[in-house]
Amino acid sequence: MSRRFWETDWFGPLMVIVVAVAVVSALNPSFLSPFNIQVLLLAIAVNAMIAFSQMIIIAIGQMNLSVGAIGGLSAIAFAGMMEVWGIPWPIAAILALALGVLAGVANGVLVALTGISAFVITLASLSVYKGVNLGITEAQPFYKIPDVVKGLGNDTFLHPLPWLIIPCVLAALLLWYLLNRLPLGRSILAVGGNEHAAELSGISVRRVVIVAHAISGLLAASAGIMLVGRLQLGQPTIGDDWLILSFAAPVIGGAILSGGHVSVAGTLLGVAIVAIFTQVLVLFNIDPFLVQVVLGVLILWAVGVNRFREVRALKHSAQVAS
Repeated sequence: MSRRFWETDWFGPLMVIVVAVAVVSALNPSFLSPFNIQVLLLAIAVNAMIAFSQMIIIAIGQMNLSVGAIGGLSAIAFAGMMEVWGIPWPIAAILALALGVLAGVANGVLVALTGISAFVITLASLSVYKGVNLGITEAQPFYKIPDVVKGLGNDTFLHPLPWLIIPCVLAALLLWYLLNRLPLGRSILAVGGNEHAAELSGISVRRVVIVAHAISGLLAASAGIMLVGRLQLGQPTIGDDWLILSFAAPVIGGAILSGGHVSVAGTLLGVAIVAIFTQVLVLFNIDPFLVQVVLGVLILWAVGVNRFREVRALKHSAQVAS
């Protein structure tokens, strides 16, 4: 039983969280105060959507460098439609989500039809989407955000649980169901595991790639919209610092960068680890720029653990075969 738990993707991150919470709360009891828990949950809610948007692309063995640019463009579109055109916030949110899906589909179509690496395609689209963002805003924020959007981005429905945790939980449940129960999810993992074998088994690789990028765009747009409510303005810089986090959380959660294996629960715990370490730096007045160093170390640790598991699995398979 203990070995089975050790081999799960979420066991290691969960132990890190338990130890970190125990140590930090002992050193600083305010860490577990209702206000601090609310701040942590707000950070986790938004960052989880960012991580999920990259996770679904890692699942097919690719990467999406334009996650932040799509989220930023959708955020600006959401805020701009409300301020400039006076569009009600629910309609503006739907249109902004549709924009994110469209941007994701554009990435997927280019990757699927040209055969060019997703790294190159999304690097180019990052520049395009960011350029459109700056062209719309002229690098100036949109400030006139409706009070209801500000409330949803910062208030709680059951203290200290914020409203933003609801879309995060829904996304996690839907992604888990997609990847573990639906044929499309199995196709996504099959393409990531072995694209050639998936194609021979009758899976449309092009379709899977396009759908995965569309889902990624939807999740990135969701994170952008959530940040508009959280920050209470449409900031042109939204998404600029998402890239490292988007890779760090899935990798910490057990995702294999070559594709074919990701963990929704592990990714969520990876996000929680990053949020906890960030909050610790704030509580102890440590330079917040060290967050980047911590993220780098966590990525190296996670990749090392994954490699160790792969080597053990290969050895076990060799022993069974012999």
